[in-house]
Amino acid sequence: MYDTSDSHPDIHWPSGFSPADADSFHRAQAVVPGPPERAFQLLTDVANWPKWVPGCEEVSSVTLAQTFEVVWAGHLFEVFVGESVPPRRIGWLGIGGGVMLYQAWLLTGTEDGTEVVVENAVRADAPRRVRADAPRPFGNPSDAWAERLNELWLAQLDKLSQPLPDPAP
Repeated sequence: MYDTSDSHPDIHWPSGFSPADADSFHRAQAVVPGPPERAFQLLTDVANWPKWVPGCEEVSSVTLAQTFEVVWAGHLFEVFVGESVPPRRIGWLGIGGGVMLYQAWLLTGTEDGTEVVVENAVRADAPRRVRADAPRPFGNPSDAWAERLNELWLAQLDKLSQPLPDPAP
């Protein structure tokens, strides 16, 4: 399991999904342009996830509901919103494809835009098996997919947070 000091102190973890309970854990951080309200709106606009969330193929809801389904990378996930505090934080639990994932987002206004922190705590057999076989000096290869997913989410969030171009005169 992971050291809980690796997690941002303002992330709220549900029981059983802290980094200490995770089979895979990753944290990513970036500053994106625009206010937290804009970033929060983009993250909670679930109807548009298939347009920008890597691997997201379909969402069963047009608005952020307490529960909804997502087809991601060919697997059906049931998503439960664990926390929604606009525009500061959002967290959801996804269950499907043999994986339970809690993803927490923390949005903080800065002079340059919004500091975005996203953390994933994953519980699944596959990361446990890979981690058990991984040579320690080279890190944990089971975390590579979570790192890549976070990088893609943040890159897309940055892209979508850019101001809209002025309409042509």
